[in-house]
Amino acid sequence: MRWFKTVAAALVLWIPAAAWAAGNGNLNLVLLEWDDDPRYRERAVEARFPAQPWGRPYAGAAVAVKEARFAMSAAGTKLELERRAVTSADQAGQLFRERYGQGVRIFLLDLPAVMVAGIAALSDQQPALLFNVSALDDALRQEQCHKNLFHTAPSRSMLTDALAQYLVFKKWRDLLVLKGSQQGDAEYYRAFQRSAKRYGLKVEAEKDFVLGRDPRQRSQNNVALLTAGEDYEVVYVVDSQGEFARDVPYQVQKPRPVVGAAGLVADWWHWAWERHGAPQVNKRFLKRENRPMTGYDWSAWMAVKVITEAVLRTRSSELSELRDYIRGGEITLDGVKGYPLNFRSWNNQLRQPVFLTTGNWVVAQAPLEGFLHQSNNLDTLGFDQRENRCKL
Repeated sequence: MRWFKTVAAALVLWIPAAAWAAGNGNLNLVLLEWDDDPRYRERAVEARFPAQPWGRPYAGAAVAVKEARFAMSAAGTKLELERRAVTSADQAGQLFRERYGQGVRIFLLDLPAVMVAGIAALSDQQPALLFNVSALDDALRQEQCHKNLFHTAPSRSMLTDALAQYLVFKKWRDLLVLKGSQQGDAEYYRAFQRSAKRYGLKVEAEKDFVLGRDPRQRSQNNVALLTAGEDYEVVYVVDSQGEFARDVPYQVQKPRPVVGAAGLVADWWHWAWERHGAPQVNKRFLKRENRPMTGYDWSAWMAVKVITEAVLRTRSSELSELRDYIRGGEITLDGVKGYPLNFRSWNNQLRQPVFLTTGNWVVAQAPLEGFLHQSNNLDTLGFDQRENRCKL
């Protein structure tokens, strides 16, 4: 007990030096979510498809707020996390303007890409710090980027690059691609095409599947038929929802590995990760929510960690100071993934490793050995500065 008191006293003495001398009172964070978001439909959440949300990521932000309580209170500030659900893009914009008028400057966005882009456009006129915690769309990091919008969720291309690295590492280059026809599948497929070209993967054949139980389309959903008659080393499933993909492993015509949306899956968090302090984070989340932590939860947890670090290090809660610090080269973040994390200056994307996972195991972590970059190996995942089309 004496040891604990000594350490606690030392922390209290240290924190004001890393924060600001006089406390700034409450720092309000608002998490916006879409009430009718199809990503969180009950059937999908209960199915627990890999690399899909298993619940609302608000829970991850709440865990991070609790973790930050001691450091922030010692610095004279209390984090307040408010959760607000909206029913439309118009209501999201209205709520943003309303809370902005009441002094809130930091928002966590658990919204589809089109809503994220709308709020980000509003922040061009009413500057705020926005954190995208769940939209993976590449366009938000490219043509639709905004200077006030930061991404703790990875881009879709970061995930497909990680899986491409693993296939190259294993020398599995010849692919049979099964792809869906949903809007999200088109985004996923574009990211896959980019990664395949970047890493030299060869697509031997592409075949479409159609979700649904229409008997006339039964042949397009028959995995054995879809995977017959071609020469390939791997079946790559492009399925943004994961519903079709779950039926593919062990149903393919040939004894081949399945990757993509099932089998070996690229994910940015996994409950089986057991290094760098991850078990403690997973246990705290499990205790609160009674379910494992996912990548979406990690993104919300990480957004609060970014805010806390910026506030303590800048000794300020001023928007411009926080934004400049987050975008600058000095910030170093611990995401319990083994790498020091920071943001790419050209598109505000959080650099982070990606896991290659199965149901109960993290098989590998990308960037894999041998995939090097001239400045930061994490930039082998997603859009490098050379590919950048974002104009901040």
